[in-house]
Amino acid sequence: MSHRSHRSRSRRALLSALPLSALILAGCSGDNSGPAADEDREPVVGGTLTYATGDAEPDCLDPHNGGNYPQSLVSSQFLETLFTRDENDEIIPWLAESAELSDDGLTYTITVREGIQFSDGTPLTSEAIKANVEHLQDPETKSSTGYLGVEQVESVDVVDDRTAELHMSRPDNSLLESLAMQWTAIHSPESLDRTENEICEQPIGTGPFVVESWDRQQQIILQRNDDYVLPNRDEGRDARAEDNDGQAYLDEIIWRFIPEASTRYAALESGEVDVIDNPQPDNVRQAIDTGTFGHLDAPRPGSSNRLELNSAKAPFDDPAVREAFIKSLDINSSIDGLFFDTVDRSYSLLSSVEPLGISAEELFTPDVDRANQLLDEAGWDTKDDDGIRTKDGERLELTFPVSTNQSVPAEQSLFEQIQATAAEVGFDVQIELLDLSSWYAALGEHNYNLVSAPYTKVGPSVLRILYHSEGTIPAPSGYFANNAQVTDDEIDQLLMDAEQTTDEQERADLYEQAQRRILEDYYVLPLYNQQNQFLYRADVGGMGDTNAVANPLYYSVFVDAQ
Repeated sequence: MSHRSHRSRSRRALLSALPLSALILAGCSGDNSGPAADEDREPVVGGTLTYATGDAEPDCLDPHNGGNYPQSLVSSQFLETLFTRDENDEIIPWLAESAELSDDGLTYTITVREGIQFSDGTPLTSEAIKANVEHLQDPETKSSTGYLGVEQVESVDVVDDRTAELHMSRPDNSLLESLAMQWTAIHSPESLDRTENEICEQPIGTGPFVVESWDRQQQIILQRNDDYVLPNRDEGRDARAEDNDGQAYLDEIIWRFIPEASTRYAALESGEVDVIDNPQPDNVRQAIDTGTFGHLDAPRPGSSNRLELNSAKAPFDDPAVREAFIKSLDINSSIDGLFFDTVDRSYSLLSSVEPLGISAEELFTPDVDRANQLLDEAGWDTKDDDGIRTKDGERLELTFPVSTNQSVPAEQSLFEQIQATAAEVGFDVQIELLDLSSWYAALGEHNYNLVSAPYTKVGPSVLRILYHSEGTIPAPSGYFANNAQVTDDEIDQLLMDAEQTTDEQERADLYEQAQRRILEDYYVLPLYNQQNQFLYRADVGGMGDTNAVANPLYYSVFVDAQ
């Protein structure tokens, strides 16, 4: 995706259907390098691609249920969204054909495309919009990311077979961005009448692949959907091989779960797998330098990867202690030593692919003298025999749960360096390495002072989810997103106003003000983009296309040697 400067225009503009050729040319793509990036290669029809992920295995393949990134990653192959995001950061129709917003900002009229059907044979109609929004909002679905995306939809009226009206409880200029996320992807409405377990085991969508089987803790088998129809299929046939009638090139994808980064990389080297995610930075650096493997870098939208400081409990309920902690750290030196120039330091709350993100490098310059002064003034002016500061007999301890499923070893090493550096001014950082379910439990119990909890969402409205006081209230899944526990009336108002305005320049200005206030109060320590990198073998072609939340799409991917 490329960056685009802000342009002032009304968000009431009609979103019209684009020919598929335009969508393909403008579609989101990650930065791609390596032997398989050659656009002149002739696609091969058939064969199997084996993919190895280091992310935690989903409990449910339905991204409506819960709503984490591993669900999004795999479900992008069999569930599609109403809208997507192009390389110019514009929201464009996908399963939808158009959208129009009423003058009062309270009604979205969405029209779906003709000629699309779900893999169970059900045609795509406006009824699917209604059924899916209601599924997301049903507490029994236990949704989080998707639920928060459509939270302001009060009701959905089916106008005719292709048209639905979404009535809002309040204006929400981010709705189409939310409907571009994988966590609001569209299921067959007939399939949503099944039990939760049946939906989780085999979601039914319109995508180029279908779920054939799921051998838990081992692999998922995805098979080509022979009835798949790309939106504006006639335009899309030029992109297909002569003997392929518009479907994916691959016969199947074997989606394997290999938690250890070194084991995944060894499997890639041996040819046991074709594509891996979450590689170690040194392996990425080697791939870039030698060209041995192709490399896809696809930063996720939404938030940057950052540390959030829990302001609802001591010691970070004191802004001076939050600032002291951040000033005590030299993050740049740690990143330089651990990541081999494969990441860029961020000073923003938002991902680099979010055009409305601001950067505030001046706030994050290391200053140990200032850190010590702030702690002395805050009453943490004595140290015990271990060099840890104390106040009224309490040690300056910080609980830091870390998800081993979401942090590669290099990132865990970064956290250990933060632990060591903070100790030099008197902080005792207690890192707890946890599996994903235990990590979620620690967050749900507010059992942390520090946490790294990346959040992926399309558009700057992620800021309301993360920093509005409403975000301290759990979604139906039990997950809450405001991990910094920010409760600030001024921030709340800025974020609400930013989400409701129909003027783009006002929207940008309001989000800038909100970001500055959050950063200046030291609720957050930005680190870098959410890591979303992939390595693949030389016989894999067509890698590079991603959807709105930076998931690789395998519709155009092929494998030479079988």
